[in-house]
Amino acid sequence: MDGASKTISITVVACLGSRETREWVLDVPVGSTVADALRASCGISSLSMPVAGDSPQVGIWGRAANLDVVLQPMDRVEIYRPLKVDPKVARRERFARQGARTTGLFARRRPGGKSGY
Repeated sequence: MDGASKTISITVVACLGSRETREWVLDVPVGSTVADALRASCGISSLSMPVAGDSPQVGIWGRAANLDVVLQPMDRVEIYRPLKVDPKVARRERFARQGARTTGLFARRRPGGKSGY
C-alpha cells in the first residue's frame, strides 16, 4: 500500500475527581495494547490517581479490559478510579434522609391523585 499509515486513532479518558476528566486523542501503531496507549498518552503517569494494586482499573467503552488487550480503531480507553461509597449504600442513606413521601413515584403527585400514578 503506497503511503497508507500503519496507525489507528484512539481516545484515552481519565476521571481524576468528581466532574473532572481529561481526554487524549492518540495515533498509535496497529497492534498496540491498552498498556501501550497508557504509556503513549501524555501525563497519565503523572496523574495523582489512587490505584488499587500496581495496575490501574481500565476499560474500553465501559467494559472492563486487561492491559494486554489489542486496540481497534476508534476505541475509547477509560481509566477508572475506585468508588468512595457503594452506590447501594448511598441510595439507602439518601432514601432514609428524604423519607418515603418525597422520592420516586410519590415526589410529583397531582393534588388528589392516587398513590403511584
